[in-house]
Amino acid sequence: MGPVETGFLVYLAIILVVGVGTARLNKSLPDFLLAGRRLGPWLVALSERASGESGWMLLGLTGLAYLTGLGDPSGLRLEPALWTAIGGVSGIIAAWFLVAKRLRSETERLGALTLPRFFELRYRGHDPAIRLLASGIIAFCFTFYIAAQFDAAGKALEQTFGWGHFSGVLVAAAIIVFYTLMGGFFAVVWTDFVQGWIMLLTLVLLPLVALSEVGGFSGMVEKVSAIDPNLLSPTGGRTGWVLLAGILGGFGVGLGYVGQPHLHMRYMSIRSVDDIPVARGVAAVWATLSYSGAVLMGLVALAYFGPGYFPDAEKMMPALALSIFPAWFAGILISGALAAMMSTADSQLLVITSAVSEDVYHQTLRPDADQKRLVLISRVATVVIGVLAISLSQLPSSVFDKVLFAWGGLGAAFGPALVLTLWWPRTTRNGVLAGMAVGFSTVIIWDNIAWGAHLYSLVPGFILATLTVLLVSLREGPSAAAAGGDSPA
Repeated sequence: MGPVETGFLVYLAIILVVGVGTARLNKSLPDFLLAGRRLGPWLVALSERASGESGWMLLGLTGLAYLTGLGDPSGLRLEPALWTAIGGVSGIIAAWFLVAKRLRSETERLGALTLPRFFELRYRGHDPAIRLLASGIIAFCFTFYIAAQFDAAGKALEQTFGWGHFSGVLVAAAIIVFYTLMGGFFAVVWTDFVQGWIMLLTLVLLPLVALSEVGGFSGMVEKVSAIDPNLLSPTGGRTGWVLLAGILGGFGVGLGYVGQPHLHMRYMSIRSVDDIPVARGVAAVWATLSYSGAVLMGLVALAYFGPGYFPDAEKMMPALALSIFPAWFAGILISGALAAMMSTADSQLLVITSAVSEDVYHQTLRPDADQKRLVLISRVATVVIGVLAISLSQLPSSVFDKVLFAWGGLGAAFGPALVLTLWWPRTTRNGVLAGMAVGFSTVIIWDNIAWGAHLYSLVPGFILATLTVLLVSLREGPSAAAAGGDSPA
């Protein structure tokens, strides 16, 4: 066994020990889904960031920057790397300000463990339509999202160890499903905490050391400019609508942060609203360093390897680590890529599990189910969704594209509905229901029409969903909003 394999196996052993060790902490469904709402700010912040960024950042965004530079002179990508990074950091900070504090307060007041249950209790108390629509959107989108993480894991293990792609998918999926199955949210958060530090180390240290290998910043600029000066231009040489669409697409990625249920769970689990400013600051610093490092890594790799070195650009990061560092340390950094995938996939598995066990089984089929049975149902759902995601991971599309599809569907469906529910007292139940349906449908339709390829689907989906919530709520009037529940705090 070589040093890379040894480092990798030590990392996996730590993750599995955490999963088994936290299993004993799950005595009820609130424990399994939200860790009893008693987590500290650093733990929540690093878990939120680790689960918010995934294989799409460690492999997808770094690979995109390697392939297309800052602004994508080819004009082939809807979301150039630079604008995706700026939009991502902006969206993270906005979500912490717009959603975190109010959602934490409201879900505790209403006794809601999940986002679908929050919407139900906020408006009618018993409303299967809004709960089941939200649960269905979550299950559909997150199954694709988890499949993207499994696909990314397969690529990382294939590039590092020479395994077959599907073998890598199976190994990563088995580990993620196992520790999520055993430890629930406690396991997810504590493994995320470790994985968040490893991801940050990878995204900061690897590009900086590689930068010194190509002659520093000036050496990188010289080498990349010799390939194409537009690779270092924020506009990428684009003009007109192509430029505007790229900027909107990048910021569109940021819009999605306010509508991601696996991030909402972190806000809901923090022990007190008074801890949110600290958590928000930690998350903002992490996001700024990580997004900057991901883009820089792609540019440095372009200078180091040259263009066209990889048939699949999303395999660049493991290769760069193995080229720059000793094998044992490269193994740790490559674990950072796997950490990104695992920390997102485990969170999303738990969100789907909560939708099945709490929103469908408990609230619809068996209201009298005891806590032990609910935890069992949650674990069965975890396994079933994991198996389905393994099969979808083999779809012929990139990790980046799989994630953007799921991200868009969730962001458009839940972002406008949640922000307006928390901030606009005149929001009505029918406005939220219609907004979810319009936002989600727009993303699906937009991604399947030819002219829709010129703009990221989340942008029109978010805009139309916002207008729908506003117009339907205004048409129903203040009496309908008042009848829905108490005004948000």
